[in-house]
Amino acid sequence: MYQGLKNMTLALVAGCLIITACAATQPGSGSKLPQTDAATSAAIDASLAGPQRSDANRARDVYRHPKQTLTFFGLRQGMTVVEIWPGAGGWYTEVLAPILKDHGKLYSAEIAPDASNPNVATTRATYQKKIESSPGVYGKVTVTDLGPDATEIAPPGSADMVLTFRNIHNWMARDYAAKVFQAAYTALKPGGVLGVVEHRGNPAVPQDPKARSGYVNEDVAIKLVESVGFKLLDKSEMNANPKDTKDYEKGVWTLPPVYREGDKDRAKYAAIGESDRMTLKFVKPKSNAGVATTAATPFTL
Repeated sequence: MYQGLKNMTLALVAGCLIITACAATQPGSGSKLPQTDAATSAAIDASLAGPQRSDANRARDVYRHPKQTLTFFGLRQGMTVVEIWPGAGGWYTEVLAPILKDHGKLYSAEIAPDASNPNVATTRATYQKKIESSPGVYGKVTVTDLGPDATEIAPPGSADMVLTFRNIHNWMARDYAAKVFQAAYTALKPGGVLGVVEHRGNPAVPQDPKARSGYVNEDVAIKLVESVGFKLLDKSEMNANPKDTKDYEKGVWTLPPVYREGDKDRAKYAAIGESDRMTLKFVKPKSNAGVATTAATPFTL
């Protein structure tokens, strides 16, 4: 009888271990590989309160939740981080650069030069001016290029984390979204994290392959990222906005901060606030840690 109870106990323990292991890999399970430590948390606070940030950018914290977002992704000082397409203003560069300046490395993979598109030249020039204007803040940021023919955003296998904020629709419009995520996969170390924030579309509306409204359905985004080999590790609703109806004639840019309709219904859109956003955390699998790396599969809607 004793032996039977012993065997039953061992079986229960083994079962619990299996359940725990499985739960740790499921989206939303609270898996935080890696985790933000106290020193990095304090550095985030200091950066958010720093003089390098404008009042206009600081006012958007209520919608963009920068500390919660970076903590969810597991940012830590000492990491090598790549921010993809920071845009002309570099909203997140303002936050990331001071955190990593003396403890880590920040690559900024800006939109690659395109002689046929004057907007690209303006974006790059504005961002470069920002970087050069404050060498004490941004002097250690390394700017690289990312486009259809420029995909080395950092030395291969060097990055601990790659981050992109509200960009997938831009890449879908240009027909090279999968190529961008392949560039991120190549830059990351095994076990490295890809953090994604994007305008979230209405799942009842079929995805426009060009994402002309600026919205991307969450299932489409996950399928796209996983098509190059990433695995979804976790997701969060911290950047959600249930007031966003996602049915505007001029797309997501109808909402603040763009207000594409100008003064028309401005108060209405201000009351809605910025867009509903998905926040997704992916990992580049470690084949030597019991997670088999799956070969990339072509992405199709």
